[in-house]
Amino acid sequence: MNTREASALAPLLMKYDVCGPRYTSYPTALQFSEQFTEQDYLQQVQASNQHPLPKPLSLYLHIPFCRQLCYYCGCNKIITHKTSMVEEYLEYLYREIEMQGRHFADDRLVQQIHFGGGTPTYLKPSQLREILEVVAQAFHLGLPDSLEIGIEIDPRSVTAQSVTELVETGFNRVSVGVQDFDSDVQAAINRVQSKQQVEAVVKHARQAGVKSVSLDIIYGLPLQTKSGFVRTLDQVIDLRPDRIALYNYAHMPDRIPSQRLISSDAIPSRDEKMSIFTQSIERLTSAGYVYIGMDHFALPEDSLAKAMKNGGLQRNFQGYSTHAECDVVGLGLSAISRVNDSYSQNFGELSRYKTRIDSAELPIAKGLTLTEEDNIRADVIHAIMCKGEVDFSALGSQHNIFFQPHFQDELARLSELEKDGLVLETDSGFSVTETGRLFLRNIAMEFDAYLNQNTIHESHKPRYSRTL
Repeated sequence: MNTREASALAPLLMKYDVCGPRYTSYPTALQFSEQFTEQDYLQQVQASNQHPLPKPLSLYLHIPFCRQLCYYCGCNKIITHKTSMVEEYLEYLYREIEMQGRHFADDRLVQQIHFGGGTPTYLKPSQLREILEVVAQAFHLGLPDSLEIGIEIDPRSVTAQSVTELVETGFNRVSVGVQDFDSDVQAAINRVQSKQQVEAVVKHARQAGVKSVSLDIIYGLPLQTKSGFVRTLDQVIDLRPDRIALYNYAHMPDRIPSQRLISSDAIPSRDEKMSIFTQSIERLTSAGYVYIGMDHFALPEDSLAKAMKNGGLQRNFQGYSTHAECDVVGLGLSAISRVNDSYSQNFGELSRYKTRIDSAELPIAKGLTLTEEDNIRADVIHAIMCKGEVDFSALGSQHNIFFQPHFQDELARLSELEKDGLVLETDSGFSVTETGRLFLRNIAMEFDAYLNQNTIHESHKPRYSRTL
């Protein structure tokens, strides 16, 4: 993307910068209901177990603990230095893992395991190893050569020795939180760390044989400027990670109390934020990264870029990932599962999570069973977000519908997006253009049946972050 292209893009960025879902699920979490029970979930597990071709599993384990509050963070987290609280949580997590494992058929192999947080590296390598041992006892793991085990790393929480121990334990993918290398920005969000700390994690992980290193950065943070963020981009590129996640900071202090510690006056203006965004895309693609869509970039040889080409890309609550064929089992506080035709989420409050497990029940707080129409629209939105094209005939045959009449109103609304160069009519349906990949959320929103039932813009508490 050159300067002229960026200039031409500016009006579109302003036009389509609205509030909307990130489509890590469809229907989105706003539709989850407390009427969804453990029994509903177990029925979905049983139905999935009966699939003629055993579906592999992807496990997500939530470690909610942090030693220090990052003001920008909207994740479910517990700030503590009490090791006794952590040890107690792990005992409950082990019990949940064991309960979940009993319900899945022996031929359901785990292909992916991901530790998120919070700060997973708050735990010692020995504790993480113990979790994996419990998982191995409760579930059937795939072959070592094909099993992906990933973890999110706070570079302030690890040493060269602990990184080496993580890899020796089996972790082969790491995601390192950078956010921004500018010291003023770091101070404003209460996350001060040096490039040397990040560089050391990347270096030691690679030396130990990690398959993939990802760096997370955020645009739109307080005190960020276009010139300052380009220096961060250059330092990130210099580290040559396999993947880069470029997240949009959503300033929602009414919904995320810690963000009240950030001055709204310090947030970049819309114009400045859009300039930072377009500059980032230009910088990263010029450096050889493939733009996966929305907030993810990968080197051409990385499995994420390959998955985009071969149709194996998926989008879940961790963002873009591989292995689209997996059921996802969420374990731990607030973790979300996608099993068969259902979504379910664990309690986010520690006391309620523990109480449910003490009752020998899965700690499911809410969820939903997808209707036939939900599944149709979920597949359309997945095609937009992960494949960049929608084949009317293929989706019509898959769901036994006539696509064009079924989506007559939605397709009519696409004419505006086509006029703006975001989508292109094809012989078989429509495809997302290169420009349109910046606006995947906006395109997908046209097929969201629930947006008319929910207020996207609320006067004081928006339900969704801005799309750009």
